[in-house]
Amino acid sequence: MASSTSHTPTSLLILLSFLSLFCSLQAATAAGTVGVNYGRIADDLPSPAKVVELLKTQGITRVKLYDTSSDVLTALAGSGIAVTVALPNELLSDTAADQSFADDWVHANISQFYPATQIESIAVGNEVFVDPKNTTPFLVPAMKNVYNALVKHNLTSIKISSPIALSALQSSYPASSGSFKPDLIEPVIKPMLSFLNQTGSYLMVNAYPFFAYEANADQISLDYALFKPNSGVVDSGNGLKYYSLLDAQLDAVYAAMSAIQYDAVKMVVTETGWPSLGDSNEVGASQANAQSYNGNLVNRVLTGNGTPLRPNEPLDVFLFALFNENKKPGPTSERNYGLFYPSEQKVYDITFTTSSSDGEGVSKASNAGQTWCVANGKAGEEKLQKGIDYACGEGGADCRPIQEGATCFDPDTLEAHASYAFNSYYQKQQRGTGTCDFGGAAYVVTQAPSYGKCEFPTGY
Repeated sequence: MASSTSHTPTSLLILLSFLSLFCSLQAATAAGTVGVNYGRIADDLPSPAKVVELLKTQGITRVKLYDTSSDVLTALAGSGIAVTVALPNELLSDTAADQSFADDWVHANISQFYPATQIESIAVGNEVFVDPKNTTPFLVPAMKNVYNALVKHNLTSIKISSPIALSALQSSYPASSGSFKPDLIEPVIKPMLSFLNQTGSYLMVNAYPFFAYEANADQISLDYALFKPNSGVVDSGNGLKYYSLLDAQLDAVYAAMSAIQYDAVKMVVTETGWPSLGDSNEVGASQANAQSYNGNLVNRVLTGNGTPLRPNEPLDVFLFALFNENKKPGPTSERNYGLFYPSEQKVYDITFTTSSSDGEGVSKASNAGQTWCVANGKAGEEKLQKGIDYACGEGGADCRPIQEGATCFDPDTLEAHASYAFNSYYQKQQRGTGTCDFGGAAYVVTQAPSYGKCEFPTGY
């Protein structure tokens, strides 16, 4: 008589174990992308053709525009650079009211350039909820009409979304309390998120830790705002610990979507940046801080980790902005967000690197800039020791130089030894995304670590 006990075949167990491991590896190595906003409110910028060459030289493979300039789209043709274009706020009412207007707009501004110009998405409007002309009622109908036009042209691979500002939130601190303003939820937020969900698109979010820091410099740590090592902030609502203000801002948006049952919608940061110059009352606006914010953000994206609330979601960002734009109105900072001067010289030195594959499914940093992995001394001794144990054991790092009497034993501190071990593992993994984390005990840097006479390896 056959036993009533069910047995899973060995081959199936092996397959299930492999799939579980594969999924874990996929989650751990998910890498984000870095793009840049190409604004043109200036009278001294280089030609679009020169701008495309600049982008290619810097290894920037994604760019976001604020219009559909034919000169720019033509210059981008055949470049391999993915492009986000925009339908401006002033066209929202006509686009919403008339499907034929949307059809004509798509024909003239999208299908005429695609696929030679690699248009990947359309931003319908920009920060519409704070538009003084009250264009909010037209937003979702306009998005739907543009989508219908794409369907007619067989261009549904192009995503439709609309960038929102963090001012759309009623609450953002702590991140777990994130919620949208009540007067926006039913009229526009829910219909928009429903549309994004149905079309497989994502929410575009403009997030600027600079504004929060500037307004609350007495309460917010500058290191926390600039992705520098810090003691972190514990969210009293969910117990998660945050080491960067941007992560907290993004998780507030995720929490707001979750509160109205739209957990599945993904997010792209369509604007974020830090000004290199500001008026005397613009606290924190400086070249050094801008360099730290944008440089550390690029490295943050390269680690392949998501936010504490969505750790396995890649972080995709567009830095604001490519150039200083001398005709932008407002305070001095508005004209000084650029990564480059109009002369094409860098405002400050950072490396723009995105992820690439080594051909074996391992993502690694572009050789445009060397990176190292170092320990976060504020992560605590337990985390550092666990990281060392893994790196020097199962991880296969070369930890001989930190043994007593060896070249990197001094300084004899847990942080210094952890930094060496973490970096050895990181380099052996070919600087693979997700390989410099160690449970939040490590982070990527672009300057060679210095510990006495100890030299950190840059590859194996």
